[in-house]
Amino acid sequence: MEVWLQHNFAPLQGKRIGLVTNPTGIASDYRTNIDLMAQAKGIKLVALFAPEHGVRGDALAGDEVGNSRDPITGLPVYTLYGKTRKPTPAMLRNLDVLVFDIQDIGSRSYSYISTLGLCMEAAAENGVTLCVLDRPNPIGGNRVEGNIPAPEFRSFVGRYPIPYAHGLTLGEFAQMANGEGWLGDGKRCNLVVVPMEGWKRDMTWAQTGLPWVLTSPHIPHPETALYYAATGMVGEQPTLNIGVGYTLPFELAGAPSLSAYQFAKELSGRRLKGVTFRPMYWQPFYAAYTGKTCGGVQIHVTDPNQAELTRLNLELMDATRKLAPHLNFFPAGREEMFDKVCGTNQVRLMFKSGKSSA
Repeated sequence: MEVWLQHNFAPLQGKRIGLVTNPTGIASDYRTNIDLMAQAKGIKLVALFAPEHGVRGDALAGDEVGNSRDPITGLPVYTLYGKTRKPTPAMLRNLDVLVFDIQDIGSRSYSYISTLGLCMEAAAENGVTLCVLDRPNPIGGNRVEGNIPAPEFRSFVGRYPIPYAHGLTLGEFAQMANGEGWLGDGKRCNLVVVPMEGWKRDMTWAQTGLPWVLTSPHIPHPETALYYAATGMVGEQPTLNIGVGYTLPFELAGAPSLSAYQFAKELSGRRLKGVTFRPMYWQPFYAAYTGKTCGGVQIHVTDPNQAELTRLNLELMDATRKLAPHLNFFPAGREEMFDKVCGTNQVRLMFKSGKSSA
């Protein structure tokens, strides 16, 4: 956003704009992109588009929301996380440019990257320019971990052939999707990426000097993005509470029938690089095991450059099976979402056949 402000929104002058955004679309002084664009001279902001969690961040994960009007600006808000996930021709009819300005967290299953791809498809089909305001990847541009999802397991939580921790910024993803023909029927949109200035691939979020606004209700801090990669897959099952519903989302792993000290000892004995496991007990306020005391661990990422984050999901499953084999990781009806997030059914099938995480 700073780059555009310095140039007074030059690429948008004289254009009718639709903005895909949420509370993360801010300048470094916390002013929102909605306010800045609505007040800018020479451009006309005519519509807002809401990803998962909504333009104002008032919807929980998975909640479908309908079209509405923004209470602050009075602009129409079109939802892209409900029955309609791709902008329709009617939504785009009066637009010249669709601007996408959202902070991502670097993991494939986080839905904003799928929303961007579908917006690109719609822009290509309707002759609208798609403009991405690029923002840093908070888990780093050098972290590439996990498999490429198989075609039969592509979904809104894994729509494109990229690793689980993909190492891309949204601007880089958009350029890759456009160049590789990943959009529907190999379409290409008229894409403009507004690049960042000063960002390097090995930067931590703190080194960027940028403020952080929670990207969704359970990602309150930039460091949480690291833990999402470490526990997000195993959290698709109800077997372990991963801190969602408590004060440390994605940083915990445990269940009522686990001993915190045995679990910590087992995980520590695996000598995983860049992480430390501290025994802990907690009672979730909601989500898995609401109101029950869970024994488990708090995961501390001590060296992000050494930690293999996505591997932790598998180590947590393997350690749980060893200490509490009665816990069922795949109850009926929960297999499909796990497979979609993993991008394959092979992880589940190998686990059920007794294969270890090694």
